[in-house]
Amino acid sequence: MSDYASRSESGYQLGAMDRKLIKLTQSGLPLVSKPYHALAEQLGISADEVQARFRRMLDYGVIRRIAAVPNHYRLGFRANGMTVWNVPDERVSELGAQIGDLEFVSHCYHRPRHLPDWPYNLFAMVHGGNPEDVQDHIQAIADLIGEDNHGSDVLYSTRILKKTGLRLTN
Repeated sequence: MSDYASRSESGYQLGAMDRKLIKLTQSGLPLVSKPYHALAEQLGISADEVQARFRRMLDYGVIRRIAAVPNHYRLGFRANGMTVWNVPDERVSELGAQIGDLEFVSHCYHRPRHLPDWPYNLFAMVHGGNPEDVQDHIQAIADLIGEDNHGSDVLYSTRILKKTGLRLTN
């Protein structure tokens, strides 16, 4: 039987090698010039196999993404705010892509509205060196959205609560 996770009606099932790979990387990729090669060496498989396993887990939604998770405070960004916007649903993808490309936005995504209490459908995390920078950035987003802005708010960060994902223990 292959070590690859088997597919079932309910989706993807982790195989032993996938679990080992997740456990090795749940605190981050190795900080070396070729992290996939380093993982491959530890697991006794090829770097191509490591990448293929990650790709498969991404495709099946077992893992959501492989990305850097910076500590914004250590990078000098002392002010942060999650902006929320009420924009027309037919424009949310286009506007989200434009906002997500702004250098001061770390992530931007579409979320469902929860009417009548929560009319917002576009979220963008904004970072700045100080609160005034963040306000300037929020205004830049408002200018970009223009007449499609049917309301907005900002939820300011006061501290980092969590910077890790789910952890496998066995």
